[in-house]
Amino acid sequence: MADLNQRVSSLHALTSRELDDYRRELEHSLNVLSEHAPVRELLHKKLAEVLAEQQARSRPDQPNEP
Repeated sequence: MADLNQRVSSLHALTSRELDDYRRELEHSLNVLSEHAPVRELLHKKLAEVLAEQQARSRPDQPNEP
């Protein structure tokens, strides 16, 4: 779990491959857990953070407007 927590606190430092792998781990965990497992809320939050990071990386850089 320490490895998982370390990754969560530094998503921006992960390579795209590592971020994809982490996303798959979270999705797999959500698929195998009971719908009533208390940890699902935390996993959904972490997955949302990963998706936001992936989306931010996929956006082309926007020029700064005055």
